[in-house]
Amino acid sequence: MATKKQETKEKVYASRVLENYDKNIKPALTEKFGYKNPMQVPKLVKIVISSGLGDIKDNAKSIQIAQNELKLITGQQPVLCKAKKSVANFKVREGMTIGLKVTLRGKMMYDFYDKFTSIALPRVRDFRGVPANSFDGKGNYCMGIKEQLIFPEIQYDQVEKIRGMDICFVTTAKSDEEARELLRAMGMPFAK
Repeated sequence: MATKKQETKEKVYASRVLENYDKNIKPALTEKFGYKNPMQVPKLVKIVISSGLGDIKDNAKSIQIAQNELKLITGQQPVLCKAKKSVANFKVREGMTIGLKVTLRGKMMYDFYDKFTSIALPRVRDFRGVPANSFDGKGNYCMGIKEQLIFPEIQYDQVEKIRGMDICFVTTAKSDEEARELLRAMGMPFAK
């Protein structure tokens, strides 16, 4: 007879992206690249989402609004990024808040990746796929988004200003080809 602890243990939520990685993607990558050790198979380590605040000089409330939007999108409190140098041409002083960033790992990372590839990207107007050449040479993929409205958590009428963001997918892949195959297998819609 099963106890209550065992029953609740079975109902633990597991990300469908992680399940797909373990069951299908890992064996396929091992076969394609001929890995001898299971630890050689590339995997997603973290996702870093960052957003610059160019209008900070004009509107001090924009920090809080942008922070709340990024928190809604990711489910995690963003970190404020401060300027390291003063730049007179941009009217930026040292120590001034110039951006926000969030680093997602583990379950939150897989949930965000699933939401991003299956819900947010298809909502982009005239979407033909993400560029397949935005790798950095070490197996990491970075891309930019022009507006935060593609995420379902953001209501259009409550948006003060349309902001873009950069999203960086950090993997353990040694080359761009391995990382491209990993992300393609995980559902990233690369342009043909």
